[in-house]
Amino acid sequence: MRAVLRPVLAALAIAASTHAAFAAASNMPTQYQPDPALKTASMGELQARVRQACAVTQAKLQNVSEASLSRKCDCYAGRTMRAMSAEEVQAYRDTGVFNETARAKAIGAIDACKLQRPSL
Repeated sequence: MRAVLRPVLAALAIAASTHAAFAAASNMPTQYQPDPALKTASMGELQARVRQACAVTQAKLQNVSEASLSRKCDCYAGRTMRAMSAEEVQAYRDTGVFNETARAKAIGAIDACKLQRPSL
């Protein structure tokens, strides 16, 4: 009986640790709450948030200062926000992240502004 039980317990332990590893690797926090200020932010304020997020993300990806990315992230934020429909902007306000169609537009802006694509 013990000979059968040991492999089963080992398999359960491995499965549990794998599940924990996948959960830890998730790029979206499980208790994520969008900033309530998004609901009432002007388009200029939303664009400034996108610009700042771009600078932070790209500085990490490229190992450079945020200030050095000012022009490219301004390009990215402007292009992305201008390309988004009213529905996409509302979805961003509601969730704090770009939905699938807005994300595709943002990727286009990353390429047009010569920024590095983040790994997904």
